[in-house]
Order: sequence, then structure tokens, then C-alpha cells
Amino acid sequence: MGSFKLDGKHVVITGASSGFGSHFAEVLAGAGARVTLGARRSDKVAARVEEINAAGGEAQGVPLDVRSADSIKGFLRAAEDAFGPTDLVIHNAGVESGAKTYMMIDEDDWDFVMDTNLKGPWLMAKFYTERVVANGQAGGNIINISSITDRRTIKGQFPYAVSKGALTRMTEVMALEASKYRIRVNALAPGYILTDVSRLLLESDQAPAFMKGIPMRRFGDFEDLDGPILLLASDASSYMTGSVLVVDGGHVCGSL
Repeated sequence: MGSFKLDGKHVVITGASSGFGSHFAEVLAGAGARVTLGARRSDKVAARVEEINAAGGEAQGVPLDVRSADSIKGFLRAAEDAFGPTDLVIHNAGVESGAKTYMMIDEDDWDFVMDTNLKGPWLMAKFYTERVVANGQAGGNIINISSITDRRTIKGQFPYAVSKGALTRMTEVMALEASKYRIRVNALAPGYILTDVSRLLLESDQAPAFMKGIPMRRFGDFEDLDGPILLLASDASSYMTGSVLVVDGGHVCGSL
């Protein structure tokens, strides 16, 4: 089990004020990592940092808007100033435009989703790679949080599903190109997990019928992602790059 440990590693997590990002921060701090949480909602980040530190972990919060190149650069600098060079970036920040079809969204909807869900991961990876090179690090690690909507979707998920499909392909292309810098790039693709965003659907009258499409006949919980995120974050996955790890109770298989 030692290879799953993160002792001495510095992990930065975007979109860490709530949901997956906030949960991952606790899990990885519990595995020994120093964790930098980034998000626009600094009050929620501060509260999460306080909880992690009170439990014996090491965490800090830094304001971050992944749509801004200057914000990302400042975030990475501030993260390093406190905890040293970054070993792992988990790009979790993501947004939806609501239950809208391609005919319902406008340009502002499209730009908001694409700038956050695609431009953000690209810029973060670019500037992180620059830091790895400048610091003379032996390598690095990037995990993009995608979704099974990259291949399995329903009406009304446009442009979110489009962005996640592109994020999965971005992960694969980056894996090829980042190997030059000894940086691994993988993605975690959760299925339908109970979050504040998904709760409206997953606890609605439609939920029982929707659940029948999942072979394991249940929705996921945050804890179902703990093992997969520890695998990708740790040296246990040292020979993995360009992988998309699906955690969905068999939903994708059941829809083929």
C-alpha cells in the first residue's frame, strides 16, 4: 500500500470550494499530501482549509479563476511559495449551462462553459508544465476531471457534454505531448454521483427509471471515487498516462 501514499507531495486542486474538488482535498491530505485549494469562492475554500488543518492535514487556499491566465499564473506561484514545487495538478473546475439544448443556449452560455471546462485545463497544464521545467523537477502529474457524458449523454446537456468530450481528447493528446517533460496526464470520468448540482435530477421523480440504466442499480457517492483518485495521484499509476478511468457503476457498459 506504500505506493498509494502521497507523503511529501504537493497537490493543487482547482474548483476546490465544493463538490469533488473539496472532497479530493480531504482524501489526498489524509494520504499525506500538502494540498493547495483554488477556487473563486474564497470563503468556502477557507472553511475547507480550516477543517483539513484541524484534522491534522496541511492545506492552504489561494483565490483562482481558471478562465484567467494571470489568475492561474498567480495561483501557481502562490502555491509554490508556501508548499514548494507542485507535484500534481487536479483540474476539477467545471460548470454547466443548465438543462439546455444547442438551440436554447446563447453565445454567453457557450463561452462560459468552454472557457471554464476547456480553456482552463489547457492554460493550467501549460503554465504548470512551464513551472516543472523552470524548477528542474524530475516530472509531474496532471489529472483532469472529465465525465461519462464525454461518451454517454442525454438531451439537454449541451454544451457541457461537448466540453467533456473535448476534455477527454485533450487528456489523450496532452499525454502524448507531456511525456517529453516526464509529466503524466490522465482523466477521471465519474458517472452520476450525488452532488449539489446533480441532486435535483437524481432525487427527482425520474430517478428510479434513470437508475435502471445503471447495472449496479445505484447512484455513486463521493467515497466511490477515493480509490480511483488515489491511484491516479500516486506512484501506483506510474506507468499510466493517457488513461481515462471511468467510475460509473457500469453505466457506460449498460448503454452500449
